[in-house]
Amino acid sequence: MTTTERKARINLAHNAPAFYKAMFTLDSAARQGLEPELVELILTRCSQINHCAFCIDMHTADARKIGVSEQKLYLLNAWEEAQGLYTDRERAAFALAEAITVLTDGFVPDSVYQEAEEHFDETELAQLISLVVTINAWNRIAVTTRMSPQAR
Repeated sequence: MTTTERKARINLAHNAPAFYKAMFTLDSAARQGLEPELVELILTRCSQINHCAFCIDMHTADARKIGVSEQKLYLLNAWEEAQGLYTDRERAAFALAEAITVLTDGFVPDSVYQEAEEHFDETELAQLISLVVTINAWNRIAVTTRMSPQAR
């Protein structure tokens, strides 16, 4: 097998059904109270950072279905440079999502958290953190088990 031929691994839905069902419940709960476009952009951005092809494919398709522009999707991995394309609220969410996702770079900086606090009330901020935690769990499942976009 070459490095480009990647065989799928264990099927968590089949072998850990209670856990998998709980993940769907967690996912549903994490999305509550946040606008759908922001949700899909956050899910896509975290999946890009985690190199999760399965989730990038799924969330960009879901984003298109709800009307997220191609430009927003194409430039998401360079959102800091795409001045004027994303709202301040989206930019604060992306910064927080990235800080939570890449904890190996250090703790979530106070400045990033404070910027998010300026754009999200406490309930929304709690939901945003929950969303990022959940997609990071999904990304780790999909990457570890080698879920493929072609299998969707």
